[in-house]
Amino acid sequence: MRKYVLGVGAAATAAAAMALFGTATAAAADYVGQTYADASEAMSDDGVDPVVATRTGDKLEQDDCIVTAAWTSPFVRDAGDEYVHSEDEMLVSLNCSGGHATATNPGASVASPMGRESKEAADEAAAAEQEELEAASTPDE
Repeated sequence: MRKYVLGVGAAATAAAAMALFGTATAAAADYVGQTYADASEAMSDDGVDPVVATRTGDKLEQDDCIVTAAWTSPFVRDAGDEYVHSEDEMLVSLNCSGGHATATNPGASVASPMGRESKEAADEAAAAEQEELEAASTPDE
């Protein structure tokens, strides 16, 4: 009987935790994959303050870094005579290494969806630049 009560208690605790934290985690997933500039703007629109928790790489400016993870802040803040949960903060992890890995620069693997998208965009930009260069004419010809 005691094991049954403990099992029911654990299940109830897990259900309460999922109900309490489940919606915030789903909202946090909306920011993953965006640049920090876009994600922080979206967070501000949602009434949440972005806080950089981790940053890897140094190739990009902070606004150009990619948000790789986001989660609600687990901290409590001193609100004078009481401590309150910091509900208006969203912690983010940033990848500032670049869009995709190359032989000379770090970045997301081209085997990952984010890396593939970045490589395809870079390849398209390079092809467009090459076409533009080929279309340019020399003045004396």
